[in-house]
Amino acid sequence: MPQTTAPPDARQRIGIIADSAVKMLLAAAFVIAVAPLGRLLGVPTWLMAAAGVALLTCGGIELKHLRHRPARTYVRLMVAYDAGWVLATLAALPPVLGSSGAGGEVWIGYQTAAPLIFATLLLAASPQPSSKPATTDPTH
Repeated sequence: MPQTTAPPDARQRIGIIADSAVKMLLAAAFVIAVAPLGRLLGVPTWLMAAAGVALLTCGGIELKHLRHRPARTYVRLMVAYDAGWVLATLAALPPVLGSSGAGGEVWIGYQTAAPLIFATLLLAASPQPSSKPATTDPTH
């Protein structure tokens, strides 16, 4: 993919929409099943709810800025987010396999903090340059 400040093309838009949809579906699951999932993962319900709100917020911001941020920004943020998700999952496995509740806290903690960081970085990213030509006509 060329390193440009171009908006996402059709294929990239589909990927970004899918990414935000997954975040929003996970958010809905966290909020709807907050108590049973909290017990299953060994985390307090408030943390499950906070993760749901964070994921929903991030997914919404992704969609809202789809046409206003360069494709490169989205791709970099999604790769970093997903790499962190894999690392958080791997870090959570040993405690879970050892019957410790710490694994759930690591994983849900990531699901709470990472979307907020993602959304903040997306909001802070420079908008794509305007494709409108500048006018020098003082009547406009």
